[in-house]
Amino acid sequence: MKPKARKRRLFYLLLLFVTAAFSLVALVIPELAPLNSPALQEGQVVSQDILAPRDITYESTLFTEQQRESAARAVANIYTATDTSVARRQLEDLRTALAFITSVRADAFSSPEQKLSDLAALETIHLSKETASAILALNESRWQVVMQEAIVVLEQVMRSTIREERLDDVRRGVPALVSLSLPEDRANIVSELAAAFVAPNSVYSESLTEAARQKARDAVLPVIRTYKAGESVIQRGQVLTAANLEALQNLGLVQSVFSWRDLLAAAGLVLLSVTFILLYLRRNRKLLKDSRGLTVIAILYLAFLVGARLVVSQELVIAYVFPLAAFSLTVTALFGAEPALIATLPLSILVAYGLQDSSELTLYYILSSFFGVLTLGRGQRVMTFFWAGTVSALCGSLVAVIHHLPLTNVNWLEISVLVGAALLNGIASASLTVLLQFFLAQFLGLTTALQLMEISRPDHPLLQLILRNAPGTYQHSLQVANLAEQAAERIGADTLLTRVGALYHDVGKIQNLAFFIENQQQGSTNPHDALDPAASAEIILQHVYDGAELARKYRLPRRILDFILEHHGSMLANYQYVNAVKAAGGDADQVDKEAFRYPGPRPRSRETAILMLADGCEARVRATHPKDEAELSEVVKAVIQERIASGQLDDTNLTLQDLDMIATSFTTTLRGIYHPRIEYPKLEKATPSKLETSPTVPVSARSNPANEPAPESPLQRQETS
Repeated sequence: MKPKARKRRLFYLLLLFVTAAFSLVALVIPELAPLNSPALQEGQVVSQDILAPRDITYESTLFTEQQRESAARAVANIYTATDTSVARRQLEDLRTALAFITSVRADAFSSPEQKLSDLAALETIHLSKETASAILALNESRWQVVMQEAIVVLEQVMRSTIREERLDDVRRGVPALVSLSLPEDRANIVSELAAAFVAPNSVYSESLTEAARQKARDAVLPVIRTYKAGESVIQRGQVLTAANLEALQNLGLVQSVFSWRDLLAAAGLVLLSVTFILLYLRRNRKLLKDSRGLTVIAILYLAFLVGARLVVSQELVIAYVFPLAAFSLTVTALFGAEPALIATLPLSILVAYGLQDSSELTLYYILSSFFGVLTLGRGQRVMTFFWAGTVSALCGSLVAVIHHLPLTNVNWLEISVLVGAALLNGIASASLTVLLQFFLAQFLGLTTALQLMEISRPDHPLLQLILRNAPGTYQHSLQVANLAEQAAERIGADTLLTRVGALYHDVGKIQNLAFFIENQQQGSTNPHDALDPAASAEIILQHVYDGAELARKYRLPRRILDFILEHHGSMLANYQYVNAVKAAGGDADQVDKEAFRYPGPRPRSRETAILMLADGCEARVRATHPKDEAELSEVVKAVIQERIASGQLDDTNLTLQDLDMIATSFTTTLRGIYHPRIEYPKLEKATPSKLETSPTVPVSARSNPANEPAPESPLQRQETS
């Protein structure tokens, strides 16, 4: 890798690191509390009255959550429907138990004590000793009645809905369902047998209950709290509650707690933004080669980012006023629309990151900036900047209206304030852009469309100097400017830059006016005739150096200086060189060819290459006076071919197709400039008889005794020249 390329890569890495580091610092600025912010905590006794510094309306997360929990608690538990299978299962268990009791009763080989022991071993029912003894004492017919009644009572009980919390109440109500025809002792046995098998047939459903409670939570609208400027949030001596703390946090009066998670999230967002920019630069190699331009964009980027993060976190209205669109418009004026759009996207996201109204601000900054950039275009008029600011303001106003209209409580006063802030933003952005692009272009030597329009005005001091002192050069420059502008438009080059560069390309000729033929009086002696070819060539070549000196003196942009230096490239002053060879007896080796060569450099852009070709074609056509369009086209193609053959276009990216289109454009334009003139017929001398009878002859002609033709009018002289 070459040392120059290594230094450039090192510089880019340093620029990237500095930009990322400052971007990260800018992101954490709102998270860090002001130095004078009180470190308040819940439960603390406040030592002074705390008043709201500004009007604020915010959604209270605390009160909203409290109301949602209250609504959820108000929802009763939800149970499943009555399950009949539970009743069938319990009845089956009762029959099994009764069958076991019957078998114990019928066991003739067991003693009464053994039977009581067997009944106590029942797992599905726990019979008291008294009830077990009473069951064993019943005769068979009475026992059959008791069994049948117990089954009937249990079936009747289990038909109703029984929940866990009501189970004891249902069991206590079983005796009331026993047939009144039974004696009390047998009725008690039936009650104890049936109650033992009563079970819940409807259970609590956690999923259904939670779904109902969540629905109740979702139905609660957000609680909106409002404080007016100067209103007391909490008074001295009061205990700070969670509600007070929430209000103070929204007012920005509480010291924030910045965690490593916040830092990691901010770093991740910065990394994504930097990666986005790098991917764009990888595709746009032209901008990557402009280290000075990238530095300017990075400085502007950081200046607007840090400034915005220090300001917009205070209040939404201030955020709407902050002229972030000025960054986009300035980059557009200096470097074009595409870099501006790409850089604006991450800048808008980073500015609004972590703020309460981040989504609204992100949309506001992106759309207003994008609309401004697309409206500005190339920014060739001052009014264009203010039109762009106006469109940006209108777009921002619509964002404010669109964002607030869906709210439940539409605050039209707040919307009006935000719309006014957006309009102020547009004016501020346009004004700041005009100032920034002017000073940055002057300081960095950049060329903007606004600068080009300014220096192309006929009242510019240097153009006035050319017009007054070298009118021939001025007319030649105008012709070349028209010629080059049309060709530049044909191939998609910068037409304004090409035209303005052509206006100034021969400015150095005013230092030696008489040595350039377009400024010499007709019939005057050519001073070159008295000079040897080398001295003559030195004067001709000097106009490039003189032009560069005048351009620096009048502070013309660097790109215009390129037109002055490159419009002859490294070609030879051919007329003087040929004369020098002739003077040397035709021996070219006796002549120092480099003494007759223009200093260069060769054209390094399409625009300066077009000027070189236009300058040569205009001079050749003016000198040769081609008779028809075919001859004119041949002259143009010959000039272009000479420049190609001498390598003057090697440093440009002009294609053969471009050159063909340029030749066509030159031919068309030159045909309009140097079109053939019609030859006016001469009037024959009139006879006296005709003079007497012609009523249309001017009086001056009739009164001319010598019968000489009348003098030509200025229009006639112009047409016949």
